[in-house]
Amino acid sequence: MQVASSDGVTVVVHDLGGDGAPFLICHATGFCARAYGPMAERLTARHHVWAVDFRGHGDTARPANGRFDWRAMADDLEAVIAALTDEPLAVFGHSMGGGVSMLVEHRRPGTLRCAYLYEPIIVPTVDGFPTEGKDMMSEAASRRRPRFPSKAEALMRYASRPPLNALQAGALAAYVEHGFADDADGTARLKCLPEDEAATFAADGKPTVDLVGTVQTPTTVAIGADDAGTWSPAMFGPAVVDAMPNATLERYPALGHFGPLQDPALIAEAILRSEC
Repeated sequence: MQVASSDGVTVVVHDLGGDGAPFLICHATGFCARAYGPMAERLTARHHVWAVDFRGHGDTARPANGRFDWRAMADDLEAVIAALTDEPLAVFGHSMGGGVSMLVEHRRPGTLRCAYLYEPIIVPTVDGFPTEGKDMMSEAASRRRPRFPSKAEALMRYASRPPLNALQAGALAAYVEHGFADDADGTARLKCLPEDEAATFAADGKPTVDLVGTVQTPTTVAIGADDAGTWSPAMFGPAVVDAMPNATLERYPALGHFGPLQDPALIAEAILRSEC
C-alpha cells in the first residue's frame, strides 16, 4: 500500500499478513519495515500486521526537500494510520518508531488503542541530560558503508562484527534483503542513505518526557540492558513510564537496543501477553 504524506513523500506500507484488527510496526532509525518480519510472523496469529517504511527508509523515497525532522516522520505515520483504519490502532514502535508514535498520539489523542514501545526515543526535559547519544549516533551513521559488491557480501560482513552481528539470523537476513537495493551494475546499495540516517538521528522534533505525560494510551515501555555510565536509550525508560499515566515498564537485561531484532520471538510473545 502507498500513502501520500507531507513534502511530496509517498509512504510504503507492507502487509505482513494475519487476521484480526490491524497492528502497525514502526521501525527504528536506519532500519526498515521488513526487518521485523520474524517478529511479525508470531503476531499474525492474533493481528493483521502492517509495517511502515518512514521517509528515506526501506521502500519509501527520501523527501526532495531533505526534511527528516521527527514532526515529518509523524506526518508519515499519521497518514498511514488514517489509511489503515478509522478506529484506534494498536502499534509497536522501536526506538524512533516508538517516539514518533507518541508524537502522533499527542497530536491526535485517541489515535492509538495501545502501544508496545521498545526503547522509544523520548528525551528528558531537565537541564544537563546526556546529549552525546544523538551526536554519536549521527556521526556513526554518516560513516556507514553505503555499498557492497552484493547483498551476500553485506550479510557476511554484518554477521561477522558488531553491532549487527547481535541480530537474530532471520532478522539480519531480512534487513539486508529489504534494506538494500540491487543496482544495475550488480552491486548492493543501502536504501537508507548514510547521510539521511545521520540527518534523522540529528533531527529536531523528538518527543520529550513532558510531552508524553499527557498521553493516556495504555502503553508498555520495554528496555534492554541499562549499563551505568554508558549512554543508551534504555536509561530514559523509567522516567518515561513515571511520566505517563497508563504505562508499565518491562526489562530485558539480556538484550540491547536492537532487542526486537535480537530476539523477535521473545518480544512478540511479550506483545501478545500485553494484549496490545
